[in-house]
Amino acid sequence: MAQAETHYILPSPKFDTPTRVLIVVSPYYKDIAANLVAGSTAAIAAAGATYDIIEVPGALEIPTAIKLASGAYDGFVALGCIIRGETTHYDTVCNDSSRALSLMGLEGICIGNGILTVENRDQAVVRADHEGQNKGGGAADAAMHLITIKRRFTKTGSGRIAPTSEHILMAGEAFGDHGTT
Repeated sequence: MAQAETHYILPSPKFDTPTRVLIVVSPYYKDIAANLVAGSTAAIAAAGATYDIIEVPGALEIPTAIKLASGAYDGFVALGCIIRGETTHYDTVCNDSSRALSLMGLEGICIGNGILTVENRDQAVVRADHEGQNKGGGAADAAMHLITIKRRFTKTGSGRIAPTSEHILMAGEAFGDHGTT
């Protein structure tokens, strides 16, 4: 068994302007989904945002629901659980739902992916634990971080996208070095 490593986690974002997040959840494993939702709603509330929740039948429907609601919310949290079974259906559901969410992210939709893909129920319980490693809260934070990044950019009069601040850390720069000499 691999030992747990510690990872750096960005501080949770805080909002002082209205921010709406839609949580799209597949309650196929109702207890797992409930814990993921609890983690997600706690993170969103702590950030000063508001949320709505909708349920869909399965993980494959999550991306479609997000796309249908994409103009009405600042960001989205995708929640569900896929546990490996005896057939290749697991691979299809994992790959297709993840790919669809990634493609929408590349279109500028702010999505935190909290769809668990696990080998067994025990792994799912650990990852949805509301007091430990809750991936629902992590997915909500991811969506909200993407919202803050998206908000840092606005359209200029020429239609060109420009940063709203001169202090944006670019790849390869050290903290505190904003390209000035």
